[in-house]
Amino acid sequence: MGSMSKKFAVIVGASALVLAACSSDSDDSAGDSGGDSVAGQYDMSGIDVAVGSKDFDEQLILGQMMVQALEAAGASVTDRVNLGGTSVAREALLSGDIDVYMEYNGTGWTVHLGQEDPSFDPDELTTAVREQDLAANNIAWIGQSPFNNTYGFASSPAVTEANGGAFSLQTMMEYVRDNPDAVVCMESEFPDRPDGLILTETATGIELADSQQNILDTGVIYTETANDNCTFGEVFTTDGRIPALGLTLVEDPGVNILYNVSANIRNETYEQAPEAFDGIVDAILAPLDNLKMAELNARVSAEGEEPAAVARDFLVEQGIIAG
Repeated sequence: MGSMSKKFAVIVGASALVLAACSSDSDDSAGDSGGDSVAGQYDMSGIDVAVGSKDFDEQLILGQMMVQALEAAGASVTDRVNLGGTSVAREALLSGDIDVYMEYNGTGWTVHLGQEDPSFDPDELTTAVREQDLAANNIAWIGQSPFNNTYGFASSPAVTEANGGAFSLQTMMEYVRDNPDAVVCMESEFPDRPDGLILTETATGIELADSQQNILDTGVIYTETANDNCTFGEVFTTDGRIPALGLTLVEDPGVNILYNVSANIRNETYEQAPEAFDGIVDAILAPLDNLKMAELNARVSAEGEEPAAVARDFLVEQGIIAG
């Protein structure tokens, strides 16, 4: 992530020079009166931006970060956070119903671009997705998070204890194969995604029977697994409910592909203020390693806080908006 930090430093430095050359009245045109904040260094007045997101906690937080940071920079923001699943958010972006949302490089490569054999190097994968999506769909990918929120599985407390500790993907699938009553709870799209269940089935050589698949809403999977109603549950590895509910991650030797996040933005919107979008997105994503993202997610999923409040606390803490 060194290149990201350097890029952010250059942007902030350049913006500071511009502000120094301007009259003192220039701060009044920006949406954030705190000139020392990242957002306060840009004037995005006159730019209309519709911000969307998918429908799970991490996406709601990231979406609210974008809404509040862009508003603080003076943009006219339409809040369309919490649109639905991956296909809904992507279609909204392509159709122009939204201008930007946060998306994952692995999803971009396998789902949106229909490619196979993704790189397991985050920089290489993001670069490949960025180049192809811009050329094919005029969608820009800006920034790249340190955190990798890949798919995974968690085992229920009872089966974990009986196993004497964590399963591996191989032993999990062997357990399900050998115990017909075992149930794997998953989101509706996971069994059909090219980056979903098929990767585990291929790696282990064991196919999960339809009768052992239980399709649930994302949030329910965690509680039902914690209550031993799901033997295993499909999870996101940065989800704060994993430690909060005492779930145990199934050990993955590298089967599930990478999911570092970038802002996906319609290029015609991005080109209206590329330095501002780059600077704000990089400032948001740079501090978000797996530990920090899981901490923020837990405040929503485990502690019941509103995503908008969690997003604001982070933005203020990082100096992205004024307190």
